Amino acid sequence: MAGLRARTRDLRHRIEETAAVVRDRLTAHTWSVVQAALAAVIAWAIAGGLVQDHSPFFAPIAAVIALNAAGGERGSNAVKLLAGVFIGIGAGELALALRFDELVTMSAATLLAMLVAVAINAERIVIGQAAASAILTTIFIGGGSPGIDRLVDALIGAGVALVFSQLLFPARLVALLRRIEVDALGEMSGMLTGVAQALDEEGDVSSQQMVNRLGDLSRPMAELSRAREASMTTIRLSTIRWGDPQPVLDEDEIIERLILLAESCLFLCRSTAAMGAHERRELVPIVSGMADVLGILADDLSSREAREQAVEQALMTARMYGPGRPDDDQVTQATHLAVEMVATDIMLFAGIRFEEVEEVLQGDLEDPRIPPPPGVPWLPWLRWRPRLGPVRDRFARWGPGPHRPGAPRRLGRWRPGPPR
Repeated sequence: MAGLRARTRDLRHRIEETAAVVRDRLTAHTWSVVQAALAAVIAWAIAGGLVQDHSPFFAPIAAVIALNAAGGERGSNAVKLLAGVFIGIGAGELALALRFDELVTMSAATLLAMLVAVAINAERIVIGQAAASAILTTIFIGGGSPGIDRLVDALIGAGVALVFSQLLFPARLVALLRRIEVDALGEMSGMLTGVAQALDEEGDVSSQQMVNRLGDLSRPMAELSRAREASMTTIRLSTIRWGDPQPVLDEDEIIERLILLAESCLFLCRSTAAMGAHERRELVPIVSGMADVLGILADDLSSREAREQAVEQALMTARMYGPGRPDDDQVTQATHLAVEMVATDIMLFAGIRFEEVEEVLQGDLEDPRIPPPPGVPWLPWLRWRPRLGPVRDRFARWGPGPHRPGAPRRLGRWRPGPPR
């Protein structure tokens, strides 16, 4: 009975975790799905009203596929889709003009559309859309309506998608980047937690598991790099350039600090993997402590209190390990450096100025100011942005001080522990 109850609890726990993941996915993507569905209905209505006596399904398909991208890439996605549709319809019309049987026509149109897309060095989405448009043109439409109707449908669908993505519901890039930062912090925290568990085990199996986890840490770094590139492209190509791009540029700088933090965590894991079994055990609370710090940031990234708590706990965790000794071997020295680098990058990410970090580490600066995280702007093309944060954040700009609301807490002095 005890075993059955344990399995039941384990099953219930897995079901709850799965339900939480599904709920988070629905919360994150429901609004974009609703936008795509609404755009499809509008594109169908417009295309059906402008072009009579045909079924304008190219219009809603174009609208949905164009909006099926990350918020900052929907505009460029619409242009790419339109290029693929044009290539596919053109190839389909040419194949229909040759009057082969249906199978040969479809095959020839698909092959030609994909070859043309490859020849112009198009992306995968363009190649796939060109093939799909050629298939739709030859199989489901045939010679029933002129090709110009289908081109008009595609233009209408892409146009509706552009109106949705650029004017009605433009991408809130800062909010998108903030979510990517939270995901990256959560993944880094999970990987450090896994490495800490592997450090506490013995044998070749645990060593291999830890090495495998190191490769997983490169994923959030790649995601952050792609997010930076996408944000810069969106600033150049979308309506955000009409307004104030500075909030996006500020968030881009924060992502750069987060990438450095990920690299420091990777360095810490690699150095611990090369140490002996006894030294690994000593590093378990250090690695798990840094994982907890990243978890604190991921849980409430937009809170200054969370950043203050993360900085304080990072300093406490680094102090647990203490300074290295001159006669330590190279791996041990590298590990001490890695712990200090992680603590440093956490402080930089929290907003402490670079020139103050070393003073904080040495204990010369007891009260560094951690500024409130920048707010998320409402509409990207508006320079005026309402401040709806806590009242204490409004007073923060007057400077730190114990008598003012929102003043940063005093962080503990950095006191190196005894030599190891």
